Amino acid sequence: MKYQAEINHESRRLMTRRWFFRDCGMGLGSIALASLLGENKLAAATAAAVAGDPLTPKAPHFRPKAKRVIYLFMAGAPSQLDLFDYKPTLAKYDGHPVPAELVKDQRYAFIPRDAALFATTLKFSRHGRSGAELSEALPHLAEIVDDVAIVKSMTTEAFNHAPAQIFMNTGTTQFGRPSMGSWVTYGLGSESQSLPGFVVLSSAGGTSGGSANWGCGFLPTLYQGVPFRRTGDPILSLSNPPGITPKMQRESLDLLKELNQHHLKGVGDPEITTRINAFEMAYRMQSSAPELMEIASESKATLEMYGAEPGKNSFANNCLLARRLVERGVRFVQLYHEGWDHHSEVIAGVKDQCGHTDKPAAALIKDLKQRGLLDDTLIVWGGEFGRTPMVETNAAAGRKMGRDHHPQAFTMWLAGGGIQPGLTLGQTDDFGFNIVADRVPVHDLHATILQLLGFDHTKLTYHFQGRDPLHHGRIAQMLSRRSSTRTIRGA
Repeated sequence: MKYQAEINHESRRLMTRRWFFRDCGMGLGSIALASLLGENKLAAATAAAVAGDPLTPKAPHFRPKAKRVIYLFMAGAPSQLDLFDYKPTLAKYDGHPVPAELVKDQRYAFIPRDAALFATTLKFSRHGRSGAELSEALPHLAEIVDDVAIVKSMTTEAFNHAPAQIFMNTGTTQFGRPSMGSWVTYGLGSESQSLPGFVVLSSAGGTSGGSANWGCGFLPTLYQGVPFRRTGDPILSLSNPPGITPKMQRESLDLLKELNQHHLKGVGDPEITTRINAFEMAYRMQSSAPELMEIASESKATLEMYGAEPGKNSFANNCLLARRLVERGVRFVQLYHEGWDHHSEVIAGVKDQCGHTDKPAAALIKDLKQRGLLDDTLIVWGGEFGRTPMVETNAAAGRKMGRDHHPQAFTMWLAGGGIQPGLTLGQTDDFGFNIVADRVPVHDLHATILQLLGFDHTKLTYHFQGRDPLHHGRIAQMLSRRSSTRTIRGA
């Protein structure tokens, strides 16, 4: 009894203090809020959202060039040397040991440091007005290469798949940081009232980094990515159980909302707001999600352009769904295609995966462009690291003619959303081993994405455990249609 009395006393004391800050019209809370609203449009919009829906669209720090993002994540790490970065010197020294001065003290997971150099057998040629050089495995990207910017000088700090994927998505190799999609949704909100602001679609298997790739970290769970299922309801338990009528459901939700709002006023926990919005979003999605997933309503020409087949789980279907999602106001769509980890038979593997992904990715660019959506939709394509210029062969493991992990240099491409089309940025050495011009760390890529969306990353913060963590990255800029800068730069 004494213990219970102490709990009740503490509860009354906290409630009294909360009442003072929350309800006193000219209290300290109101003064602080007024000050914040006068200084920062983002803070003003955020404060307004707290009172209602936290996903209400918000203003960024400055005029954006992109309003939304579609990230095509090629999990497993595509071989840049067989797709984008042709090296005649590799062909000249194919089969020779790698020069010792290149590898130095570098260690690899599956190959010795003196492994033989391995030249691609795929043919490369130049395409478009830009003259971008591409592998024969990318015939569809070749058709629209003047609409994309190719970055050949990406580099990462992580060597293995799980930490590298988490690093590429969150800016750190450790669990607990928000993903890029979560930061963007937190900063901009969503223009959709009937779908999540951040949607995740997957094909060809799971990812090594798992749900941490689209997690919200210390942000409220409202901002985490929502994976859509491949078959049945897009989200589990979306349909009503037998015997529950729409009227019964609506009345139940109204009661739950009232109880949760009463609880929120008492304790101020943002997760209660997440719960309220999750219930309401699920209710709206009962009609919006099935309609979204019904790609059979698309024209025959559109389905053929993507190579999409209704009812099938494929990267092609997911690219078409990505376009349908951004049309409906979803802020961030991330497609994961796990299938690029080619430790053996890399040439055959690259051809196979390009057969699944090249046509739909190019179709997505074409489709967005013809619908007037490409200019303010940022498209990002790439994996977590690159592949070695040396061959991986291990008879005991059944591996031959493959490539090991290579964090020093890899290639990504971007399009739309203010990106300068037709640009090829960065250069690697004659063996494709190290970067020799325009080095682009992962953090600079992140900062570039945020900048295109209208954010100064040093001001995109969230108060957590007594401090204001911000999205990790340095100030960076990619060549845009209205800029004379020709590189991504670290501050």
